[in-house]
Amino acid sequence: PTWQVQDKADANNVAYTTGRLCFHTDYPVLQHPPGVQFLHCIKQTAAGGESEVVDGFHVSNKLKEQNPQAYQILSSTAVDYTDVGVDYCDFAVQCKQRIIDVDSRGQAVRINYNNATRDTVFDIPAEKVRPFYAALKEFNDLLNSAEHKFTYKLRPGDIVTFDNWRVLHGRQSYPSGSEVTRHLEGAYADWDVVMSRLRLLRKRVLNRD
Repeated sequence: PTWQVQDKADANNVAYTTGRLCFHTDYPVLQHPPGVQFLHCIKQTAAGGESEVVDGFHVSNKLKEQNPQAYQILSSTAVDYTDVGVDYCDFAVQCKQRIIDVDSRGQAVRINYNNATRDTVFDIPAEKVRPFYAALKEFNDLLNSAEHKFTYKLRPGDIVTFDNWRVLHGRQSYPSGSEVTRHLEGAYADWDVVMSRLRLLRKRVLNRD
């Protein structure tokens, strides 16, 4: 199934407006967020609407180098994500995620960050709240630094695909009009599905040769 990204009057998500989208990964509100994302540009606005991406693993490593304590906080603190509304169907989902998910060696394996669905509930000891937000600000500043982010503009017909566990994406704002001026169509795939398809394709190619 695919979904449409375009501004609409009854928007239940900032993505369906003409406003700026801050850097985020999709669906940290799910226990197992989609691994791969596809975006197909159907229509592009003349002014604004540039896409932005940043390598979350690279930024996490930078944070670990310059502030190990901030890295430890973001990789160990469970954050509540909640999303309730109507989009094709009624939905109400909730999950706890660490913003930087790490493996047994402390290396980042998945970024779970979407401020639009980060809950107002934050059940950690009061004395840990300020250090958490200081660490989050440092991480966010690194994400948005000109040194790390890449800005580009999709043209109609372009398709971009990226690792939703590693790459954070965003969008610059664009002017609203009397009709839809920007339209992207999106889809997700899980990594296990992608890898099985690649193995099948490799097998077919080898058999053909």
